[in-house]
Amino acid sequence: MALTDTESALLTLIRETPLASPEELARRLGTSRAAVNVHVSALVRKGALLGRGYLLPTDGPVQRVVVVGGMNVDVKAQTTTTAIAGTSNPGTLVQAPGGVARNVAENLARLGIAVSLISAVGRDLLGDNLLRDTAAAGVDISPVLRVDGEPTGTYTAVLGKDGELLVAVAAMSVINALTPAALQERRNVLRGASWLVVDGNLSRMSLAHLLTLTTELGIRVVFEPVSAPKGVRLREVMGTDLNGKRLVPFAVTPNVLELSALLGRDLPDDPVALRAGALELHAQGVELVWIRRGRLGSLLSTPEEMHELPALPATVRDVTGAGDAMLGAFLAALASGLPALEAARHGHAAAALTVESEHTVSPLLSPTALQERLSSISH
Repeated sequence: MALTDTESALLTLIRETPLASPEELARRLGTSRAAVNVHVSALVRKGALLGRGYLLPTDGPVQRVVVVGGMNVDVKAQTTTTAIAGTSNPGTLVQAPGGVARNVAENLARLGIAVSLISAVGRDLLGDNLLRDTAAAGVDISPVLRVDGEPTGTYTAVLGKDGELLVAVAAMSVINALTPAALQERRNVLRGASWLVVDGNLSRMSLAHLLTLTTELGIRVVFEPVSAPKGVRLREVMGTDLNGKRLVPFAVTPNVLELSALLGRDLPDDPVALRAGALELHAQGVELVWIRRGRLGSLLSTPEEMHELPALPATVRDVTGAGDAMLGAFLAALASGLPALEAARHGHAAAALTVESEHTVSPLLSPTALQERLSSISH
């Protein structure tokens, strides 16, 4: 695709000064940082850059990732005193871009990965703002579906004084517009992708269709359940055959409750029991099972072995988005060629950075920040 004059000028600056900050690039172009981010998103979409990290194409294969699922506006209310049920509580309110798939896509972009987002929003002001902010973060939003007659999704979370989640409400009926037909229309977006992340917000039929497409195209899929009820959809889909071949993702990333839902029975948060549950998924063809356990860390399981990883020390301000950061950093590392165990460590570093921020996606997240956090733990 042809570049505009401004895009060409920006690309030249990036080639000349690849370590320049967005502010410096904006100053030299005589524009704003937000405008630079929009142009970077266009350069990523056109293949002139490999991601928000200003990575220029090389002669090797481009590790492009597609993320499919929910994008919405996050509304976070936090009490300023110990929460009391059944009555009003004093607190604060923050509104920001959110949604599991959108958050994962932004985390990937911040880590220098070329990423496209397939999602759905309404034709309303919330949708306009959400698309603008996501594009400014370096994500290709061209495949996002605009839906008439449906409001853009919202996710309202109520947090306690300590930042822990008390209750949440997701109003995301617009995601139902991602039908098998809508996904089929976006088949070309999938071509050439090395990885695909899909969250549990898709319907069972849409999930089955997407797994069919990725199987045909040879794309490795990571399934993020989102919640226990939504995780059940994968269990139903994995019983489906495609010309004698089961529809299964390459990896799943559940917490303990979501793993229980995937298996259809309750599991205790015990490494032996969790390993046994993971082995059941391996027997169905899943290669990686990464079980997130909150403050207890995580378990990474393959058909051959299991590793326990501790959560990294962090001063918690807000846990919202930590799981999305874990998944984004995990996949960024896999897409960069790192082994799964090292990728999981990157995920924990990203989670630690995120819970220390009041933002759902930490503005401080970068490859350098991850390495600094990992180095600080290893010394």
